[in-house]
Amino acid sequence: MKKLLLVLVVAWIVLSVVGAVIEGLLWLSVVALVLLAATTVYGWVTSRGSTDRR
Repeated sequence: MKKLLLVLVVAWIVLSVVGAVIEGLLWLSVVALVLLAATTVYGWVTSRGSTDRR
């Protein structure tokens, strides 16, 4: 019985760490996508503005 409880506790710890890492990576990818979109829009606006001045 103690062995089963120990295995379950270890499995719970491993799954908790993996879940935290995956959720952290998910938020990191969301932030990266937002920054990519903002950079793309900024580049498009500035390049569009510079061609209008010529």
